[in-house]
Amino acid sequence: MDFVPLIDAIGEPATFAVIGLALGLVFGVFAERTGFCTRSAALEVSRGKPGSMLPLWLIAFAAAVLTTQLLVLSGRLDLADTRFFGTPQSLSGAIVGGVLFGIGMVLTRGCASRLLVLGSSGNLRAIFSITIIGAVAWATYQGPLVPLRNAVSGLLMTSSIGTNDLAFVTGSTATGPILGAVLALLALSVAYRRGLSPFKAVSGAIIGVLITGGWYLSYQFSLQVFDPVQPDSLSYMRPLANTINFAASGGDKSFLSMDVGLIAGTVIGALAASVVAGSFRIRTFAEAGTPHWLRYAAGSALMGFGGILAVGCTIGAGFTGGSVLAITSLVALLSMIVSAMIADRVLDGEKAAATASQQPVTMPAE
Repeated sequence: MDFVPLIDAIGEPATFAVIGLALGLVFGVFAERTGFCTRSAALEVSRGKPGSMLPLWLIAFAAAVLTTQLLVLSGRLDLADTRFFGTPQSLSGAIVGGVLFGIGMVLTRGCASRLLVLGSSGNLRAIFSITIIGAVAWATYQGPLVPLRNAVSGLLMTSSIGTNDLAFVTGSTATGPILGAVLALLALSVAYRRGLSPFKAVSGAIIGVLITGGWYLSYQFSLQVFDPVQPDSLSYMRPLANTINFAASGGDKSFLSMDVGLIAGTVIGALAASVVAGSFRIRTFAEAGTPHWLRYAAGSALMGFGGILAVGCTIGAGFTGGSVLAITSLVALLSMIVSAMIADRVLDGEKAAATASQQPVTMPAE
């Protein structure tokens, strides 16, 4: 894809932001319409409650892995200089950060991307949470919490195992496509057994392919610019921090990036989808059954710190890192899911037990 005409017209940073904006718009629409949420998928498993979120999530993850790995195998995507493989990564950060993030998304009843979508749909609790997540993410990414982040990250690095690439460990370039195909078969099987609607099945595939689209577009962009740019795809932790930097700069175009565009696009897409569908509604902490705001604050802080420590949220580490078979990302995703399941049992044990005994229903975040 030729970005040169657009670069000549609006500059490199703005062009990169446009790429993020387009990806965010699509993600925002489909995430809002389907209620896409890793927490909900995990709790369907832990509560033994067969709903639609797990097959939707599995289809999205399988699509991300399979299509990304096919691009890598065909030579259309080079991952060597990406953030996952360009330098040694932190295994301790993936584990500790993943655990903290998983607990946080149970406390706030949604992961970072889900809360951003909910906030765009009128949920003031989600806006409150995203504000804290963004602030703590910024402090962890480049603020006063950097020393603590570095201390935890430095405990165990991928240099101790020699690589962060699962395909390299297996010794075969076919590992990715094979794993993606197996995941796709598993996802389709679960979707069929649970009667997932065609709309949700296609939506899940679109969300997954967006991850591949982000990799491909950013890689093509990196080949056409003067200043070095690392290819990347969807993520919601570092982008929140960088969006704060952009806002603090007063809209300085030099602070524009795919991160800033992605956040803006997700907000606009989710807002538009909720308004058109008639699902936009103001929700506050005053609603019956809503946990205390301190629970949301604590969970948001854990996600802000844990997400940066794990080098991404369930989307940035889980899907984007998982799609390229980065070991730290797969470890982080597993840590998030397992800790969320355990936290749900500990924090909402009676509710979880009661839910497991009820008839299968959808489990939306929030």
